[in-house]
Amino acid sequence: MTTLVDRTDTLTRDALAVLQPGFVGTTAPDWLLRRIGEGLSSVGLFGRNITSPGQLAALTARLRAEREDVLVAIDEEGGDVTRLEVRTGSSFPGNYALGSVDDVELTRAVAAELGRRLAECGVDLNWAPSADVNSNQDNPVIGVRSFGADPALVARHTAAYVRGLQSAGVAACTKHFPGHGDTAVDSHHALPRIDVELATLHSRELQPFRAAISAGSKSVMSAHILLPALDPDRPATLSPQVLTGLLRRELGYDGLIVTDGMEMQAISAVYGIERGSVLAIAAGADAICVGGGLADEDTVLRLRDALVTAVRKGELPEERLADAAARVRALADWTRGARGAASEPGAASQEGTAPGTEIGLTAARRAVRVTVGGRTGEPLTTAPYVAAFTPVANIAVGDETPWGVAAELARRLPGTETGTYTDAAVDDVLRAAGGRRIVAVVRDAHRHPWMSQSLDALVAARPDTIVVEMGLNAAPPRGALHVATYGAARVCGIAAAEAVTGN
Repeated sequence: MTTLVDRTDTLTRDALAVLQPGFVGTTAPDWLLRRIGEGLSSVGLFGRNITSPGQLAALTARLRAEREDVLVAIDEEGGDVTRLEVRTGSSFPGNYALGSVDDVELTRAVAAELGRRLAECGVDLNWAPSADVNSNQDNPVIGVRSFGADPALVARHTAAYVRGLQSAGVAACTKHFPGHGDTAVDSHHALPRIDVELATLHSRELQPFRAAISAGSKSVMSAHILLPALDPDRPATLSPQVLTGLLRRELGYDGLIVTDGMEMQAISAVYGIERGSVLAIAAGADAICVGGGLADEDTVLRLRDALVTAVRKGELPEERLADAAARVRALADWTRGARGAASEPGAASQEGTAPGTEIGLTAARRAVRVTVGGRTGEPLTTAPYVAAFTPVANIAVGDETPWGVAAELARRLPGTETGTYTDAAVDDVLRAAGGRRIVAVVRDAHRHPWMSQSLDALVAARPDTIVVEMGLNAAPPRGALHVATYGAARVCGIAAAEAVTGN
């Protein structure tokens, strides 16, 4: 006979099980360990939690000492979005670089190596890959996180990435369903809207997700975007039509559905995180991602209590919450079996010594495209002046991860100096450079008029200027040498430095 106490305990454990919270620090706080013991089934990791592979392995081992089947998740896309190497830049180029090469075996191998490193550190769920078709070149949040603008290309590389990552025992989380590529608004700040017909969504946005499902993606992340063709009232994360009707029934997906961060303004500013979380689970989501910004015990308790209260008030079916919790636990069971003894926490290798460690640099080199603009296109042989034109980074990328070519050029050409510019300041660049050759480094120059104006003025004043574009490369080539890297990962900077020095 089930008592009220038993039912309350089950409700509480299920409510904790569907949360994927973050925390602050490089060791697990007592409150987090206590909640894991009470039923919290997942933990999300960010750059603030990681200093080295060994430290990360110790952290995940401590979490599993509290509960063996805890699901440890991370937002490690590689490329511009890295948590493993947030202080140095990634050893892997991002999706856009891989898509520009268009070698699905290379994409699979890169994802497999990234997955191997995550597994060795005790991470078993990666909130990647981004399957968004970047059809809007002015998209402020996707950009080089996408494999490209061609749905078929994005689909085949998404499938390859999923297979590679999961071959290492790390569950993929294909995002951002049903597609964030045609937006002009960052959902971290407001609610984006995509006004296209249903036929366009099926032929463009949904094609990569179908491929991911066919490849066996263990989880899918929802997007905080409004698509009136699917649901005119609620964003995808909160929409039964999108999550249950389209993803579950029409596309036949049976894995875990994870929400994007619920503290993002597209949800929190309109619904609040508590109501938003209840609506998301009711709509068909199974796990609530929270912790990128809100990372404390109070947030976990607020969301737990909101879910329990919603069940008691009849706003959330108890069986829907139980089903969501069961899906989280099922994925944890899969990862335990798939990870295997070879990748138990504590086996983390040191950077640069593991098998396959060169795959990221190899991929970055293959992605580089060089356009020679004239007779002044000779490679660098003496220390240059590097002018880094730096836009405001989106929240997903963060502004703490270094990017560019200055450090690598300084290693090769001692005496290299650099300056950082956030607006058109060509006279300052020319004055600082003196007689040295200028290397202008930009990121998505086509989206920033001040950046384009600066490049035009620099090239007019100094025709031997070298331009390194580390974003989409959507503007016409400029400069004596124009080097496109299709991403700003550390290895992309190395490949660019090789290109401009000729070695």
